[in-house]
Amino acid sequence: MTDIVALYGSPRRGGNTASLLQKAVEGAKTSGAQVQEFVLRDYKISPCLEIYSCCQDGECSIKDDYQMIRDKILQSKALILASPIFFYTVSAHTKMFMDRCQSLWVKKYLLDQTPFNQWTPKRQAMFISVGATQGKRLFEGTLLTVKYFLDVLDASLWKSLLYRGLDKATDIHSYPEYLSEAFEAGRDLGRLIEEVK
Repeated sequence: MTDIVALYGSPRRGGNTASLLQKAVEGAKTSGAQVQEFVLRDYKISPCLEIYSCCQDGECSIKDDYQMIRDKILQSKALILASPIFFYTVSAHTKMFMDRCQSLWVKKYLLDQTPFNQWTPKRQAMFISVGATQGKRLFEGTLLTVKYFLDVLDASLWKSLLYRGLDKATDIHSYPEYLSEAFEAGRDLGRLIEEVK
């Protein structure tokens, strides 16, 4: 079983967000965690089409790569999600995957009738994000989006790494302390899930 699923939500390869997530993955692996990585732009994932067939059994009727990635997350102990900020929210690739998880919301709250805020987390999550501006409220909306996305995955947001003022693909390399922080956070997440094995 995969211990940690890592989702790369940036459309840019080798950029700031991807570099931070790579460091977090490296850190997790040093703690002995098995990590499976998915670059969302490489997969065929349709946006939610509001067909509402999920209201019958909680299963999305659009068949593509979404189900495979979803199943890997649901079988894992932890999730690391990384996305840059586009117009004060996550990237389109990330949001398409999130929106497809509406079927999980339907299953959890409509079909299984789980009481709101009365469930026990099954996995831990870390969120990594980078924004080009220095805006004070840059991450506020995104963190709400991430919170409710993690809710349907029965995941608790364990840690967020949020960095401002990074735009060009190589900007992150001027801040080795950020890369070190990502490595240490990944290592700590790996240790955390090892403790509950």
